[in-house]
Amino acid sequence: MKRLLLQLLLLLAGAASVAQAQTASSRLVPFRQGTRWGYADRSRRLVLPARFDEAGPFQEEIAWVRQGQLYGYIDGGGNPVTPVQYTRAGNFRQGRATVELSGETFAIGPSGHRLTEPAPAEPEEEPLEQGDVVRKDGKVGFRFTVGSASVPAIYDEIRDNYNGLLFVRQAGKWGVLNAKGKLVQPLQYDAIRLTGNLVYPVVQQNGLFGYLDAEGNRLTEVRYLQAEPFLQDVARVQTPDGQTGYLDSSGREFWTDEQ
Repeated sequence: MKRLLLQLLLLLAGAASVAQAQTASSRLVPFRQGTRWGYADRSRRLVLPARFDEAGPFQEEIAWVRQGQLYGYIDGGGNPVTPVQYTRAGNFRQGRATVELSGETFAIGPSGHRLTEPAPAEPEEEPLEQGDVVRKDGKVGFRFTVGSASVPAIYDEIRDNYNGLLFVRQAGKWGVLNAKGKLVQPLQYDAIRLTGNLVYPVVQQNGLFGYLDAEGNRLTEVRYLQAEPFLQDVARVQTPDGQTGYLDSSGREFWTDEQ
């Protein structure tokens, strides 16, 4: 009986430690300290030391890291999941990540083992449209399904982001309307990225990039040389001085140029 109780306690302790590591990893953001990379918590406090040459975001509790020219994977405690051996390494998605080793490309699972079965089909998602585009005299407007709000037909293009915003274009400039048809971003952007994570839209102005939040307000300044779509709640950018860094969903920058 005592042995059974001891085994049960050990099992519970192991499960708790795994859950703790998973919770920890979900809070960690890649942090660049000079030219070295580690991971910080949401207060920008370095939790995993800056000992990598590059680091990726935690996806499904696992992140890729680079040392020299090779990549490997770690868990939320900084423990290796795989050796640092790959010449390419992608983020985990649906329990698999694509890697390259000795010129061969294949998928691995969360324990680092090679997968032989094909990737599962992407789930089909039917976006919830907010209403219908209306046309008049060569222009377009919008009629919302819920409520009495409508958008007059004064735009050249309207795109629904399916998250409560509309992207509108007049001539070569884009702006943003909210779900009440109110203009929350004036017609000032050269482009709004219409693919990827549209909860935090990427906007372009004068060759630079920035982000909006879920309500269409400015999340960041338009100042980055490159801006990738958010993966969950972190996004990778190229800073004004050409370095790479990450932002969180509050727009905070996770890097310092000091070593």
